[in-house]
Amino acid sequence: MKTAAQKMGRTAEDSAVRFLKKQGFSIKARNYYYQRAEIDIIAQKKRLLVFVEVKARSSDQFGDPETFVSPRQQALVRAAAAHYILKHDWRHAIRFDIIALLKHNNELQLTHFEDAFY
Repeated sequence: MKTAAQKMGRTAEDSAVRFLKKQGFSIKARNYYYQRAEIDIIAQKKRLLVFVEVKARSSDQFGDPETFVSPRQQALVRAAAAHYILKHDWRHAIRFDIIALLKHNNELQLTHFEDAFY
């Protein structure tokens, strides 16, 4: 049985996918694993490949969701992205984004941070 945090995480990722699709992206992968690293969403729009970290919080009591992407986590995402790029022989632009979702009045508010880290 999934915990409340796992359910919220899945709901947040689903919301992020819907948002990206509305922005014209196609979803290439979800929950892409390489060794101990995971990329929540890999999306493509024309010749741009975007590696997306999704962060959701039920409140901002301890900070905004996007602040929870640590330097170590960024490094893991970069390593997994490098593996994906080699595996798929990607030779075009890439970007690392964060989609932050914060629960407010029982609804998730989404903020998209393009080029959030590298």
